[in-house]
Amino acid sequence: MQDFASSFTHAMGLILQGDAELWAIVALSLQVSLTAVIIAACIAMPLGAALAVTRFRGRNVVVVLLNALMGLPPVVVGLMVYLMLSNAGPLGVLQLLYTPTAMIVAQVILVTPIIAAITRQTIEGLDAEYAEQLRSLGVSASAKIPTLLFDARYALMTAFLAGFGRAIAEVGAVIIVGGNINHVTRTMTTTIALETSKGNLALALALGTILILLAIAVNAAVSTVGLRARSIAYA
Repeated sequence: MQDFASSFTHAMGLILQGDAELWAIVALSLQVSLTAVIIAACIAMPLGAALAVTRFRGRNVVVVLLNALMGLPPVVVGLMVYLMLSNAGPLGVLQLLYTPTAMIVAQVILVTPIIAAITRQTIEGLDAEYAEQLRSLGVSASAKIPTLLFDARYALMTAFLAGFGRAIAEVGAVIIVGGNINHVTRTMTTTIALETSKGNLALALALGTILILLAIAVNAAVSTVGLRARSIAYA
């Protein structure tokens, strides 16, 4: 108990004193995860909206497959990206393995199905609500997509948040493709795993505390935006 108390006190000291190594790891983690989620959102939101408003043969199969991909095992994704980016792989010439870019690619693959599935569910409900109005205006299926995405922008922040939560907490895939190289590809989660195995609980606890505070802050921000959006809608 005394060791834990000492480690926790040291961890708080690292955070409050602005430890350079600690905050460099945090900055890299945020850079990689935010970049991955933004790229994934640009792909997944139009894809999910298109799936919501269009009807075609095999659509139900695509929906089931998309929902299944939400549970992609991170280590499998990491292995796939590793094989693609390794020297023997088709993209090995780009020399991206063990770089932040490789970690971004892995996180984009993991996050895209999550955002697309949530977007499909959100837009599908909105499309049913506005169906008659849009039909009377002669709006085509393709023209619906940007309209519904814009109207659902606040609700879709939930999808963005879910994707960010998956990305920032990822360990398996980023270790495989990033290599957990100090000052290059070492993120919060991979550092927590490494430092815990080494017995350096102070740094691990400091990063864990930041992860928890970050999750609380993001959820609070999204809740605030949602409340403002509802107040504007009912004004």
